[in-house]
Amino acid sequence: MSAHPHLAAFSFDIEDWYHSQLIPDSARAGPGQSVVRAGTERILDLLARHRVRGTFFMLGSVVREHPDLVRRMVEAGHEIGCHGMDHEPLWKLDPESFRRELRDFRAAVEAALGSFPVAGYRAPTFSLDRSTAWALPVLREEGYAYDSSIFPVRVRRYGVPGAPVGIYRPAEHDLARHDPAGALVEFPVAVSEWGPVRLPVGGGFYLRALPFGLFRLSLDRILRHRPFALYLHPREASPEGRRLPLDPVDGFITYVNLDTVMGKLDLLLGRYAFAPMREILEREGHLPGRAAANGASASAASATGPGAVGAARAAHPARP
Repeated sequence: MSAHPHLAAFSFDIEDWYHSQLIPDSARAGPGQSVVRAGTERILDLLARHRVRGTFFMLGSVVREHPDLVRRMVEAGHEIGCHGMDHEPLWKLDPESFRRELRDFRAAVEAALGSFPVAGYRAPTFSLDRSTAWALPVLREEGYAYDSSIFPVRVRRYGVPGAPVGIYRPAEHDLARHDPAGALVEFPVAVSEWGPVRLPVGGGFYLRALPFGLFRLSLDRILRHRPFALYLHPREASPEGRRLPLDPVDGFITYVNLDTVMGKLDLLLGRYAFAPMREILEREGHLPGRAAANGASASAASATGPGAVGAARAAHPARP
């Protein structure tokens, strides 16, 4: 494992294969074989083998159906985050229906754990953009401290062009602008900059489709300047048994190189030092909390592998 001045975060969006926006409604109506438990357990087993702790953005429906999985995550020291209730993108919600979702999610987690140790949120389909910026104050009012939903490059279905690629506080009226008084801290998934070109390397499809050498080199470049966050889904660790006849682009995005994911995940977990997203935000000075209160030594002990404590950056976005 090579030493870097920052830690990395591996996050997992715990949803089923049919929750993807690329799956037709007709297929979702009869979901068939679930892969949530099998995929999540494979991920948890591999994290345990590497002694790495991650962040699991859970659907409330999954929490209700598999409370034992949530308890296993917490017992292993992983962080729990919110991914909504049923994977409805913010585009299909309004402030009040979103608030109800957050409260339903809280009730599901409290029923499973007896408490609500949740500080972070990730919107389904990275659906926090300029049209849904109303979600930020709702999240803050409901007790959330950070978000990981703004995708800082425009791709086929989502993205906020021009948004910072590092950790920052988005302005409600312009998500691409840092506001030191912003309601929440934003921890975007990894995007590497090669001159004027922004290359998504956050995981998921990009981990599967890009040459792994380029993917790894991009992460190395990012980690010289700031932490990065990666993401995966259970279906990428334990793919569903059938393939739908999707259109060529959606089919490629959905199915390309699924058989390579666990090997690549194993290599990444051995290459970088990881910690849960909330701990990284505390270590880097973007959030107060346990790491800030206990000091750098306690935070370093809770992390996996080497890493240096960053200077406080609460009023400044991370370097690009």
